[in-house]
Amino acid sequence: MDDLDLTRKFDVVDKKIGTREILSSVYDSLKLKGYNPINQIVGYILSEDPTYITNYNNARALICRIDRDELLQELVESYLEKDS
Repeated sequence: MDDLDLTRKFDVVDKKIGTREILSSVYDSLKLKGYNPINQIVGYILSEDPTYITNYNNARALICRIDRDELLQELVESYLEKDS
Protein backbone atom coordinates (compact mmCIF):
# COMPACT_ATOMS: atom_id res chain seq x y z
CA MET A 1 0.00 0.00 0.00
CA ASP A 2 1.52 3.32 -0.97
CA ASP A 3 0.98 6.76 0.56
CA LEU A 4 -1.75 7.63 -1.95
CA ASP A 5 -4.04 4.91 -0.59
CA LEU A 6 -3.85 6.10 3.01
CA THR A 7 -6.64 8.14 4.48
CA ARG A 8 -5.35 11.35 5.93
CA LYS A 9 -6.87 13.19 8.81
CA PHE A 10 -6.49 16.93 9.02
CA ASP A 11 -7.30 18.84 12.16
CA VAL A 12 -9.14 22.00 11.26
CA VAL A 13 -8.89 24.71 13.84
CA ASP A 14 -12.39 26.09 14.24
CA LYS A 15 -12.27 29.59 15.63
CA LYS A 16 -15.53 29.54 17.48
CA ILE A 17 -16.57 32.77 19.05
CA GLY A 18 -18.16 32.29 22.42
CA THR A 19 -21.77 33.18 23.05
CA ARG A 20 -20.81 36.07 25.30
CA GLU A 21 -18.56 37.58 22.64
CA ILE A 22 -21.22 37.19 19.95
CA LEU A 23 -23.90 38.75 22.12
CA SER A 24 -21.60 41.63 23.06
CA SER A 25 -20.71 42.25 19.43
CA VAL A 26 -24.37 42.18 18.37
CA TYR A 27 -25.25 44.53 21.24
CA ASP A 28 -22.52 46.99 20.19
CA SER A 29 -23.60 46.87 16.53
CA LEU A 30 -27.22 47.56 17.42
CA LYS A 31 -26.22 50.43 19.69
CA LEU A 32 -23.96 51.95 17.01
CA LYS A 33 -26.84 51.90 14.53
CA GLY A 34 -29.11 53.72 16.98
CA TYR A 35 -31.32 50.82 18.05
CA ASN A 36 -32.26 49.87 21.59
CA PRO A 37 -30.11 46.72 21.80
CA ILE A 38 -32.04 45.10 24.64
CA ASN A 39 -35.40 45.47 22.88
CA GLN A 40 -33.98 44.18 19.59
CA ILE A 41 -32.27 41.16 21.14
CA VAL A 42 -35.38 40.28 23.17
CA GLY A 43 -37.47 40.59 20.00
CA TYR A 44 -35.09 38.23 18.23
CA ILE A 45 -35.11 35.71 21.07
CA LEU A 46 -38.91 35.68 21.34
CA SER A 47 -39.61 35.48 17.62
CA GLU A 48 -36.37 34.01 16.22
CA ASP A 49 -36.82 36.57 13.44
CA PRO A 50 -33.31 37.67 12.43
CA THR A 51 -34.57 40.97 11.04
CA TYR A 52 -34.57 42.28 14.61
CA ILE A 53 -30.78 42.29 14.31
CA THR A 54 -28.92 44.67 12.03
CA ASN A 55 -26.63 43.42 9.28
CA TYR A 56 -24.09 46.04 10.38
CA ASN A 57 -20.75 44.43 11.34
CA ASN A 58 -22.20 41.04 10.35
CA ALA A 59 -24.28 41.04 13.55
CA ARG A 60 -27.21 39.14 12.05
CA ALA A 61 -25.02 36.31 10.80
CA LEU A 62 -23.26 36.15 14.15
CA ILE A 63 -26.41 35.85 16.23
CA CYS A 64 -27.75 33.17 13.90
CA ARG A 65 -24.74 31.03 14.88
CA ILE A 66 -26.13 30.71 18.40
CA ASP A 67 -28.87 28.18 19.09
CA ARG A 68 -31.73 30.16 20.61
CA ASP A 69 -32.45 27.57 23.32
CA GLU A 70 -28.80 27.54 24.36
CA LEU A 71 -28.78 31.33 24.41
CA LEU A 72 -31.82 31.43 26.71
CA GLN A 73 -30.30 28.81 28.98
CA GLU A 74 -27.04 30.74 29.27
CA LEU A 75 -28.87 34.00 29.95
CA VAL A 76 -30.96 32.46 32.73
CA GLU A 77 -27.93 30.74 34.27
CA SER A 78 -25.94 33.96 34.14
CA TYR A 79 -28.77 35.96 35.68
CA LEU A 80 -29.28 33.49 38.51
CA GLU A 81 -25.54 33.24 39.24
CA LYS A 82 -25.31 37.01 39.66
CA ASP A 83 -28.17 37.02 42.18
CA SER A 84 -26.57 34.32 44.35
